[in-house]
Amino acid sequence: MTERVTVAGVGMVPFATPSRSDSYDVMAEGAVRAALTDAGIDLSAVQQVYAGYVYGDSTSGQNALYRVGMTGVPVINVNNNCATGSSALYLARQAVASGAADCVLALGFEQMQRGALREHWDDRPSAFARFAQALSRTPGDSPEAPAAPRFFGSAGTAYCEKYGMDPAVFAQISVKSRRHAVGNPYAVFTDPVTAEQVLASPLIYGPLTRLQCCPPTCGAAAAVVVSEWFARTHGLRSDVVIAAQAMTTDTPTSFDGDPMRLVGYDMTASAARQVYEATGVDPHDIPVVELHDCFTTNEVISYEALGLTDEGTAEKFIADGDNTYGGRVVTNPSGGLLSKGHPLGATGLAQCAELVWQLRGQAGPRQVPGASLALQHNIGLGGAAVVTLYEKVS
Repeated sequence: MTERVTVAGVGMVPFATPSRSDSYDVMAEGAVRAALTDAGIDLSAVQQVYAGYVYGDSTSGQNALYRVGMTGVPVINVNNNCATGSSALYLARQAVASGAADCVLALGFEQMQRGALREHWDDRPSAFARFAQALSRTPGDSPEAPAAPRFFGSAGTAYCEKYGMDPAVFAQISVKSRRHAVGNPYAVFTDPVTAEQVLASPLIYGPLTRLQCCPPTCGAAAAVVVSEWFARTHGLRSDVVIAAQAMTTDTPTSFDGDPMRLVGYDMTASAARQVYEATGVDPHDIPVVELHDCFTTNEVISYEALGLTDEGTAEKFIADGDNTYGGRVVTNPSGGLLSKGHPLGATGLAQCAELVWQLRGQAGPRQVPGASLALQHNIGLGGAAVVTLYEKVS
């Protein structure tokens, strides 16, 4: 991998609940057109497309792209659960970094249904069977509960038991999330909440209440990544580059009985370590992070997996305000998955858009002053973790 990869353009549409959403192809068209406009190019300049979504028929990526134009280039559809958007970005970056292409579009979209996530294919082996079996060995597990809060709620309980943290601390993540989302016109939930309101909302599983769980969301986001040569030749902006990126999957430690590892702690830590080693960047020097807060519990666990704070210190990290404006690192300035929303295939690319805006100084009231480095973390059970470091260059 020798080519320097620039994020020349990003775009997204406002996220919405399923009852208020456009269809996936309409949302995807909006995101693609926004990214192309931001980059200052036409679709005809794009040489490859990676289209990510979780729920949908095969070749939905082509159907979405054809609303913008039919240029005959390869369109590759990607599905990696909640890490789908970042997986599409990973493949787009690889294509440019390897010299296989100079201008690649990464697209993510999701048209979700109301209610808890569920598997649609019950006539074949489940991709989660190994995970469910491992979780069933956890004391107090309730197999009849919805799968996602069951996994992440169990991980939160394990964290509290390991480090002696009061589960009520998790509610502070929701409070911060809503406070950040107030300045985001793309977010679903922007009304502020108090810790008392969060804790009083209906209990879902373990320490998780409803206001600590991301909502079913529809949306789309896209990014145009190009080589340094392409940006220079076509007069495109090249001030935000992907300094490093790593993608990991499960190892046997994911199934050793620790629910935190089952939901991706080790995958995240390994991907983050690869990124830091590749760049020489100390995580304590990163001022802004978009991380995978599908549940409040996972944000807390991810602080430590990403090296933003030492193991067992997340409670103090939160209490000191080091996870927000005025602290050491602003986590999820967009409002994150909890408030901006979590359309599975679009999430990774929405994170990318937010961080590119932050590094350009275009984030409006969400702006983190002087940010020159930004970290992205996107995880999908099953499993996949993608960690990406962006850098502002002159």
